[in-house]
Amino acid sequence: MDVRTLRYFVAVAEELHFGRAAARLRMTQPPLSRAIRQLEGDLGCALLLRSPAGVSLTPAGAVLYEEACALLARAEGIRARVAAAAGTPALTVGILADSVEQMGPRLAEEYRRRRPEVRVRIREADLADPTAGLRAGRVDVALTRTPFDDTGVTTHVLRSDPVGVVLRTDDPLAGRDRLSQAELAGRRWFRFPDGTDPVWRAYWTGPAGAGLSPDAGLSAVTGRPNGAEEGPVVRTVHECVQSVLWDGAVGLAPLGHSLPEGLVAVPLDGMEPSRLVLAWNTGHDTPLIRAFVRLTTALYREVPGRAAGSRTE
Repeated sequence: MDVRTLRYFVAVAEELHFGRAAARLRMTQPPLSRAIRQLEGDLGCALLLRSPAGVSLTPAGAVLYEEACALLARAEGIRARVAAAAGTPALTVGILADSVEQMGPRLAEEYRRRRPEVRVRIREADLADPTAGLRAGRVDVALTRTPFDDTGVTTHVLRSDPVGVVLRTDDPLAGRDRLSQAELAGRRWFRFPDGTDPVWRAYWTGPAGAGLSPDAGLSAVTGRPNGAEEGPVVRTVHECVQSVLWDGAVGLAPLGHSLPEGLVAVPLDGMEPSRLVLAWNTGHDTPLIRAFVRLTTALYREVPGRAAGSRTE
């Protein structure tokens, strides 16, 4: 049982699908399946229950997932400490989806120019983890979006973006200048996987029950109107976009971001803006993190029409 195999297992445990896990790991499915079978053989127990619909964790698999996450986080910490002891400062930055879409190249260029001695590692998270690996200890600082459960996390706001509903251009509501939440009642919204931060899930998966009468019931599990059809489960921005294009689902996105042909974003009344933030674990603001925050803040302030500020929990 080595670290690489544990990374494979964690990917399958989080995706609950060998194909998606293989894509996430940038490998083909057969060697991934062989590695998991070998791991089960080494441990002498089944870790996953396989079915045509996907996979699920056995009780033993759930225990291994928890232990593997802790071990992998410790391995990352060991790597950073060894690099520091060797005189090579390192910073691991977590990014979420489109968080560096506009400023990424410029930020990377400027950071390399100012701090050429620092080794920067980038880890991209999927939409199930809005802290981009921060809570799991996989990253030092995250460039991500709120809202999420920020207990024990310090956030610094870089900008605020209004939010709109993403629709197909042939949708009857696509030509509107603005939409109310009541007009979207009963629509099929994309969903996030089980275990996703509930604050994040509640914000991005649509105005559940909007426009319903006071006696209309909601599902205690999904937050959707009782009897409403559920939308597809998504983990990445690309999957969100494709679920709208192919499946007719609707979703939310920051306004002003580029969308593929066939989609449009319509402003939604009553939605708080989504804030692009830097986040780090409270009490762990090292000199490298502070320098990264200062540089990133300075660059984003040069972008006109954006709001900036900070908040500490």
